[in-house]
Amino acid sequence: MLLTILAAFILVAVTMVVHAMGMIALIMALGRKHARAPTGSWPMIWLLIEVTWALVFMHAAEIGIWAMFFLWAGCLPDAESAFYFSGVTYATIGYGDVVLPQAWRMLGPIEGLTGILMCGLSAGLFFAIITRLIGPRLKVEHH
Repeated sequence: MLLTILAAFILVAVTMVVHAMGMIALIMALGRKHARAPTGSWPMIWLLIEVTWALVFMHAAEIGIWAMFFLWAGCLPDAESAFYFSGVTYATIGYGDVVLPQAWRMLGPIEGLTGILMCGLSAGLFFAIITRLIGPRLKVEHH
């Protein structure tokens, strides 16, 4: 049980580092590329597609970290099972058709919770970007 808890803490920390570094890199890239918010529908749509691709790539890398641990620890029989289990767990789909051995099964809910938190951070970034795109277009009168 102690080994499982230690592994969970390390995996959560590594996931957070990857996500934070990815978000920082994305924010810096957006700042360089889009010093001024794009105007027009298609440039804004393209920007959101680029952000979506970057975030999906980050989440896939995080899923991969967990999957590689499951494979390395012998929790799952092959890479396909490890990546599949990690993906459905991180995304909180949880089909239940692939499960971890009893000694490691607490990692499932912890990965799911971590995925929820990382997706929440991504949603926050989306909100900030959309606010930046729409904000200048709204005329708000201050009294």
